[in-house]
Amino acid sequence: MSEADRVLIKGNEAVAFGAVDAGCRCYFGYPITPQNEVPELLSSLIPENGGAFVQAESEVGAINMLLGAGACGVAAMTSSSSCGISLMQEGISYMAGSHIPGVIINMSRGGPGLGDIGPSQGDYFQAVKGGGHGDHRNLVLAPSSAQECYDFMFRAFALAFAWQNPVMILGDAIVAQIKEPVRRVPPAGTHKPEAMSDLARAWRIEGFGGRGQNAVPRLLKSVYLVEGALADRNRLLLQKYTDMRREALFDSEYTDDAELVVVAFGSIARIARSAVRRLRAEGRKVGLFRPVSLYPFPEEALRSRARGRRFLVIEQNTGQMLEDVRLALNGVSSVLWHGVMPGLFIGASELIDPILQAVKEKS
Repeated sequence: MSEADRVLIKGNEAVAFGAVDAGCRCYFGYPITPQNEVPELLSSLIPENGGAFVQAESEVGAINMLLGAGACGVAAMTSSSSCGISLMQEGISYMAGSHIPGVIINMSRGGPGLGDIGPSQGDYFQAVKGGGHGDHRNLVLAPSSAQECYDFMFRAFALAFAWQNPVMILGDAIVAQIKEPVRRVPPAGTHKPEAMSDLARAWRIEGFGGRGQNAVPRLLKSVYLVEGALADRNRLLLQKYTDMRREALFDSEYTDDAELVVVAFGSIARIARSAVRRLRAEGRKVGLFRPVSLYPFPEEALRSRARGRRFLVIEQNTGQMLEDVRLALNGVSSVLWHGVMPGLFIGASELIDPILQAVKEKS
């Protein structure tokens, strides 16, 4: 990568550029720190590319506008942070229940309650367990760099339309505000923006125009009042969520000979990687496993590394991904946990001692 290929931007700005380059033509949102650069930049980029930018009256308004655009087969997105995402949960559940695609960015902040605008991974449960009412799931991707903020937008829109489902990018204040060189080139193997329109052609709401007066009416809905209809719908959704497991993504380093594997996601995974590399340089047999997709969780890949190893989950919350790691390993290996409290900014040096302590811990 030459210097001419790169631009120095924030993670939030990378999200905005990535969205437009991936084919996003509608944005609906409401300002909240620490994601405000996303709508700020898109307010010019979207209209310049022939799309529509709307600052909604609230997060509730924004998610329902996203539902409407998605139902029409339009590549659209919204963004917010933590408490703003909480207000969107009803609409997200409607979208999932109606098979409607859309991309949702959560650059999370400290909580619970009003919390602060510092880094936190406290929205893990909300993102991967559905968050809203009913049995529904979001596809969730967790970037750890500004470059991934750009790259993941292509995958997010492709997944949203391939599965007709909401896709969430779960970042935090570190990923949102970090400023790094980003290569603004679509990642290899990603979809062409027009592919989304092709996928939506069979189901989007567009009226009878062009389809003939004898065309079968199209209806995207999440209400099923006839006896047995909702049960059938949930069986269909369950099968979809089961099939989504093939979309699981992860990164790993030094896990082949590691005695202890650190499991971390997002910005904390990036910090943990620096700590692991430092310890490897000292001859310590430690490795790193980073879930890139939080739903579906890469449980098979993690389980394949289980035999004879211990695991240390490091996350910036009070213990959330820990549950999914334990479920994936199912008692095959011991799982330890180290929590970085929301609102704290830490460096790699602050993870050295917890990792060394876990190395010494007896199974």
